[in-house]
Amino acid sequence: MKQNYLITPIDYLKGVGPNRADLLKSELKVFTYKDLLYNFPFRYIDKTKYHKISELENTNSYVQIIGKFIDLKYSSNSKVKRLIGIFSDENDEIEIVWFKGTKWIEKSIQLNKKYVVYGKLNSFNNRFSIVHPESEILEKHNKSLKIGLLPIYSSTELLSSKGINNKLLRDLVYNIFENSEKTIKENLNRNLNEKYKLIPRYEALFNIHFPKNQLQLSKAQFRLKYEEFFFIQLQFVFKNLINKNKFKGFNFLKVGQFFNDFYNNNLEFELTNAQKNVIRDIRKDFSTNSQMNRLLQGDVGSGKTIVALLSCLIAIDNNYQTTIIAPTEILAQQHYNSIKNSVEGLKINVEILTGSTTKKERISLFDDLKSGQINILIGTHAVLEDKVIFKNLGLAIIDEQHRFGVAQRSKLWKKNNTPPHILVMTATPIPRTLAMSVYGDLDISIIDELPPGRKLINTVHRTDKNRLKVFRFLKDEIKKGRQIYIVYPLIEESKKMDYKDLMDGYESIVREFPKENYQISILHGKMKNEDKSYEMKRFKNGETQIMVSTTVIEVGVNIPNASVMVIESAERFGLSQLHQLRGRVGRGSENSFCILMSKYKISNEAKIRIKTMCNTNDGFKISEVDMNLRGPGNILGTQQSGLLNFKIADIIKDQDILELARQDAKSLITNDPQLRHTDNQEIKNEYIKLNKDSILWKHIS
Repeated sequence: MKQNYLITPIDYLKGVGPNRADLLKSELKVFTYKDLLYNFPFRYIDKTKYHKISELENTNSYVQIIGKFIDLKYSSNSKVKRLIGIFSDENDEIEIVWFKGTKWIEKSIQLNKKYVVYGKLNSFNNRFSIVHPESEILEKHNKSLKIGLLPIYSSTELLSSKGINNKLLRDLVYNIFENSEKTIKENLNRNLNEKYKLIPRYEALFNIHFPKNQLQLSKAQFRLKYEEFFFIQLQFVFKNLINKNKFKGFNFLKVGQFFNDFYNNNLEFELTNAQKNVIRDIRKDFSTNSQMNRLLQGDVGSGKTIVALLSCLIAIDNNYQTTIIAPTEILAQQHYNSIKNSVEGLKINVEILTGSTTKKERISLFDDLKSGQINILIGTHAVLEDKVIFKNLGLAIIDEQHRFGVAQRSKLWKKNNTPPHILVMTATPIPRTLAMSVYGDLDISIIDELPPGRKLINTVHRTDKNRLKVFRFLKDEIKKGRQIYIVYPLIEESKKMDYKDLMDGYESIVREFPKENYQISILHGKMKNEDKSYEMKRFKNGETQIMVSTTVIEVGVNIPNASVMVIESAERFGLSQLHQLRGRVGRGSENSFCILMSKYKISNEAKIRIKTMCNTNDGFKISEVDMNLRGPGNILGTQQSGLLNFKIADIIKDQDILELARQDAKSLITNDPQLRHTDNQEIKNEYIKLNKDSILWKHIS
């Protein structure tokens, strides 16, 4: 048997031919025998049972019966020509109906010969029928492959109309298996097979298509899911190893005066254990002589900024410059103010560069940066411009990493002859399994506890009929000296309508909170940057009590005195966005509240989102629910969906298997980085096949 049997074009498979081949390619992306083999069923139907016609019940389910066609006739009382077969199991009768391909069926059906009929049961006027069933002569059925659980394959309307149905796909797959046993080689080593008692690969593939029982199916599913996760994680581990080998990093061996002075004299609170663990991870990265590429996940208010600053101080202690890049001017300004105040008295030069920085300021700043006088440069995308030249950039920190593309991040690599260490941070928690699947080439650290004293935000759901009570509550909070956010949704597809919603909302707020007693700010995307900054400044300084805004305040604005967040039309927001918005309050020592306003009638999915927000403040739990509702691809955006096109594995349902596969991949490469050991040749061969077009293997082999 040829070694390349499985890569044979699908055109040559028995039962296909040129026309069917074209359809399989266009509709199912099946080009080779292997593609068809890995076109797995998406569900199974139990075909171990045979029903008597007298036992049938109106359940709209699939049934299998044995009997004879005793008559065939065309319907005369319908506009649509129908072929009706009277099917009898000797005691009772049922109608079998065909609308399409009737001439061929009429010729092929043999009266008074025993058949097995399988299809979906329909009921009309207390009479049962089966439309377009699978039918097979009993004698042939008994000789053929015994399927306990019938595989159901994905199809399309075009395939069905051209006769490429479930039965044909099943037959085609079986035709491959007739000659493939010797060509389906093992791709895992003996150690892994024994560790998990995995069934052989050929057996797994056969039983995923033709399982006789549930136990066979479960064993096949585990084997194939594990293998899929394993080779994806192996790719990530290799990529990480390549980066560490290829891209040498600066060694920050010293924890010196700046770090110690800040830690002992300027740090006003005790670090959480989670923060300390992340600092240890980063220090370890700094001392390996390899470039750090680390993702730091932390919920809103978990203290990522202080971790970033401490990392900068280590770099400065080792005579390197650092930069912190934020997605908006508001957030960059906030980082600048916070860090500038934090390092007061330490003789550390902190500067800011944004789109608003004047030409005169830029000239001076560029000179100071180039000469090494600036220790920490905080800024927006402006930092990435070619004109911005550092003397010795050693560490680059990217805040809210999902706002920056790969191309933008890569510009940082060119800011020094040796690429700086990279720390990317996000306050949008991603479930660990998703992070492992998408950012598997990055080292991942998580801050999963809030600083002591940080109070949980009380979250409630209210409908429009409770609006007057909500207004009374807001007035009570303002009397206590607190400030209020009121946020309206902004959906890209309907900017005009959303702007109207915002202005209508603003006017109703002004009526309820008249200017002689209350001061109100307004913030939206159509405003000029200077006007946005002015309104934010007024609110931050306590000159206004209420901020009416769109979601432009979602990221990074820190107002400790703001204690209430009202989110209008909360049913229109995703979970992640709701959580981010809620995180704008609860930054001070007072009790904080989030009020989710919605219409009375909302969808079931919206109910789940709102209930989740009311039940938990934990961003990681929220992200798990979000992933279950929307799927992983939608959480990340379309640009990363290709990474999640698994054939059989599911990162939501199969988290345990993913964890095992990742641990095993890391352990394997730690012990045998080049996959030279005899026991690992099967893995090496499979990996090369899977990555033949990738540059990854070229660096390893």
